[in-house]
Order: sequence, then structure tokens, then C-alpha cells
Amino acid sequence: METGSPLATLRAASPVILPSLLLCDFGNLEHEIRAVEEGGAQVLHLDIMDGHFVPNITYGFTIVEAARRITDLPLDVHLMITDPARYVSRFVEAGAALVSVHIEAVPDPRSVLDQIRECGAAAGLVLNPPTPLSAVEAYLVHCDFVLAMTVMPGYGGQEFDATVLPKIRDLRRLLPAEVLIEVDGGINAQTIGTCAAAGAEMFVTGSAVFRTPDYAASLRDLQNLAKSKR
Repeated sequence: METGSPLATLRAASPVILPSLLLCDFGNLEHEIRAVEEGGAQVLHLDIMDGHFVPNITYGFTIVEAARRITDLPLDVHLMITDPARYVSRFVEAGAALVSVHIEAVPDPRSVLDQIRECGAAAGLVLNPPTPLSAVEAYLVHCDFVLAMTVMPGYGGQEFDATVLPKIRDLRRLLPAEVLIEVDGGINAQTIGTCAAAGAEMFVTGSAVFRTPDYAASLRDLQNLAKSKR
């Protein structure tokens, strides 16, 4: 992505906390988005689950479109779906600024990563906790960011998997400095520091923000914890 893009802004702002709308109050979506935006959030994370690649079903284009109408914050859209190439352009049209796909869903992701970029979004590759780093090494040159899952995808509120930390450290050694590392799953005040120390720069948080009484304080505390361990 070019300088001045959302990704360039996130690089400059690192570490970045990404509130995940998966655990927000969808009955008050505009209020929830406004609250985290006013609380200092710089990007929103949206989990797209299809009930096939993962067992759960969440939401699709309409929620991405709704979020785009509510806020100017970049939208980070995580596709936990089978055959993501069919839907990439639709999600970018709906408002996604960053789009990530799973190596487990697309064993040869080069074309879909290129497709994401061609649509005007930043391209990310995701790997689950059991997936070895060797599965993605050949494709890292096609990535603007890499998302290391710290839980198995499909549900919010899971416990952090600390066995992923060595993989994050290895990713940081392999990747150019401009390629960001994102982590997602069980990220809270107890776990964010170890992820930051391992080399992560973007931190997806659900309950650590949306299950607290003060979103702004939670976002600030999480960012300060991440900064302190870099």
C-alpha cells in the first residue's frame, strides 16, 4: 500500500488495538462504534464466518456496509470463509480497507492476495495455531500484514494459546519491518504484553474492550501495556 494509506497510518501508530465487533452490542451498533472511535480506536476488526470453514456464522456485507456508513475508521475484515476469492471484491466495495484470508482455506493464496491488492485493500494472510510457519513462508512476500491466530477461529471469548508466541517471534524475524504482524484471540491485559514482546504490532480485542465499563480506558490501558513491552 502507498504512503498515506490506512496501512501506512497503522504502521506509524503501532502498537494498534483493533476492537472486534464480534462482541459488541449489535442492537446498538452505531453507539458501540462511536464509543470505541471516541475512545481512541484507530481501526475496527470484523470477523466474517460462514458456518463452513468455521462452525459459527456471524455476518456479511451488510454489517461491513453499515460500519462503513457509521465511521471513517479503516475496517479490517477477517475472512473465515471457504473460497474467499469469490467475495473479496464485494467486501472491499462494502468498505474493507484490510482483508485477510486463511492459508487453511486457500493452500496457494498468491492469486487471492494479489486480488485483494488490486481491489485497493491491504492483503493479509492468516494462520491458525496448529499451522506451521512453513505453510506460509513462500507467500509472505505477497502480504502487507500477517495475522497469527492465538485461538482456533470460530468463536469469541476463547483462552489465549501461548504456544503461538514462538511463531510470532519467527514471523518477526522473517518479515520486513513494514509488514505488520496482527494477533487475534484471547488478547487482554494479561496476554497483550507477551505478544508485543514477541513482535506483534496489531492486537484484536473483543471482551477486553466490549465487556468493560469504560471502552476508552480499556483501549488506553491495552495500548500502554503493548508499548511497554516493545
